[in-house]
Amino acid sequence: MKAQTNFHPLLKGAIELHVHSSPSIFPRKQTDWELIEDAYQAGMGGVVLKAHEGQTYDRATLLQEKYPSLKIFGGLVCNLFSGGLSPYTVNMALQMGAKVIWMPTISAKQHQDYYSARSTGNLFNSDQPLDQPYGIKILDENERLLPEVNEILSLIAEKDTVLATGHLSPHEVEILVNEAQNIGVKRILIQHADLGIAKIPFEMQKELAEKGCILEKCYLACSTDFNSISIEQMADSIQKLGASSCVLVTDYGQQHHIPPIEALSEFIEKLLDQGIREEDIQQMLVNNTKQLLDFGEEQ
Repeated sequence: MKAQTNFHPLLKGAIELHVHSSPSIFPRKQTDWELIEDAYQAGMGGVVLKAHEGQTYDRATLLQEKYPSLKIFGGLVCNLFSGGLSPYTVNMALQMGAKVIWMPTISAKQHQDYYSARSTGNLFNSDQPLDQPYGIKILDENERLLPEVNEILSLIAEKDTVLATGHLSPHEVEILVNEAQNIGVKRILIQHADLGIAKIPFEMQKELAEKGCILEKCYLACSTDFNSISIEQMADSIQKLGASSCVLVTDYGQQHHIPPIEALSEFIEKLLDQGIREEDIQQMLVNNTKQLLDFGEEQ
């Protein structure tokens, strides 16, 4: 039996928006069940399951039955092997209860360009080869959104669910956000804005926050995997952007890391040490996440 972990009390009611578990083609630290049990033991409000290689809304539905006191959400990442930029696939996901539609991650051209220029050993290697003949771009030769992306945005707007930016380049993110808001998308999550794969310049982060986007402040960006930002710089960016524009996430689940909920607890401690106030931690982990996912105190 697993030893009881002393989770930080500020995890009470928190939602982890960016976390990975198995089943997965990638080596993961925990199964869905183990992850959700940790969230339950920590007194959290819920979890959003993310998988690069498939949908998670169906898994979330089953987990929700076992843990009715939590809010367990899933969605769809628009990678090549999960439908790509297919409005049909996205529409079905939304009909099945997907709460988040992520733009391409490991299939994005930005992601592939980043890793082609960087040796990472076995950091994110899958257990089996991934067939990706090309990197997905969301823009045409005239720097306009592809028609299928516009269709996807319309579907997201109609369902009033969350658009997440995935591993797109900052340039793509800027155009995507502008068009999404024009179409009527209200809930936009900027993925791990400080992570090296597709790092968003800080001035652009401020502009996105001013437009009403929510920015992920991601613990993985501070890890030795990337060393994209120090915890001191992370805390400074939160203070400058304002807690109302940020959410804390781990993006953990990789086999070589500590379990994700333990990592989130550790992230809280380190930010408190850097002068981030407890009420701001709660704002980012509880209030902002509930508002983004559109639920209040009904749980």
